Amino acid sequence: MEFLFEYGLFLAKAITLIVSILLVVIVVVGLNHKSRSPELGHIQVTNINEKFENLTETLKEVVMNAETLKIEHKAEKKRLKSEKKENKKALKSELKKESEAGESSRKQRVYVLDFEGDVQASAVSQLREEVTAVLSIAEEQDEVVLRLESPGGVVHGYGLAASQLSRIVDKKIQLTIAVDKVAASGGYMMACIADKLIAAPFAILGSIGVVAQIPNFHRLLKNKDIDVEILTAGEYKRTLTMFGENTEKGREKFVEELEDIHTLFKDFVHENRPIVDAEAVGTGEAWYGKRALEHKLVDALETSDAYIFDRCQDADVYHIKYVEDKSKMDKILDRMTTLMIKLTGREDFQFQGRHTF
Repeated sequence: MEFLFEYGLFLAKAITLIVSILLVVIVVVGLNHKSRSPELGHIQVTNINEKFENLTETLKEVVMNAETLKIEHKAEKKRLKSEKKENKKALKSELKKESEAGESSRKQRVYVLDFEGDVQASAVSQLREEVTAVLSIAEEQDEVVLRLESPGGVVHGYGLAASQLSRIVDKKIQLTIAVDKVAASGGYMMACIADKLIAAPFAILGSIGVVAQIPNFHRLLKNKDIDVEILTAGEYKRTLTMFGENTEKGREKFVEELEDIHTLFKDFVHENRPIVDAEAVGTGEAWYGKRALEHKLVDALETSDAYIFDRCQDADVYHIKYVEDKSKMDKILDRMTTLMIKLTGREDFQFQGRHTF
């Protein structure tokens, strides 16, 4: 029994040592990675029409008997052959129309993007590349569908993310945003830009408000006879601090800043979605899909899957994703970070900004 106890104690010490070493390595490598210029990436394109067709074909091969499947394949080949002939005949006519009208009579294209938001809105770095790629080829007849998931976060991060979506609208290209789970606070700031906004029946939307949370250790430090000197130039360079003594005047100024951001947020919602009563819904409350529809926060209740599947019936649909090209060191760092998460059970080591949606 004593052996097991000593072995368990040794094992605990060994794990602690390994975790500590990994943590130090991750911090050092991470700091070195941040000091380098960003690595290049590439755009990854997936044809969603073909994806659905492959899924359907796979299911047919399982559930349909061989004879029926053979007949269907034969009919499909005949249909494709007929379409090929018709396309050849129509090609000259289409080219003539294009030259006369000065614009393409091609099938509409739908570009599907994804945004999975965190507190820092870090996915904006991928979003800006995807938007740039789409705008380089998209025309007014096309559509961009953004599958948006975000509980909100820092003001400046989501402000930039919203600006990226405004680029699409400014180019007169239809922007449809689909929310399956949550688009609250900064997430809704992005969502309200859409020409068409859809959400699942129990998706969470709204939370048009601003929050700030700052711990203060002044009394604790004072009890330990520790002084903290905070020197500033400018009356409101610091309002509330973590270690200094906060004043009522500083609190009033901090709240004033929060109120100003809240006003800007409500104005932004009203400008981009005039049918919404921004004052009525700008209480910081969030609503599920059905209630959000009643408040006109969304246009319709529908999942992104249903919407994209329907668009595949009459348009060419492509999923666009920007993928960063990672070096071997980046991949090692990612693996080590994943291991740290498993060992510590923590997934978020980020420091939150003082003003968040």
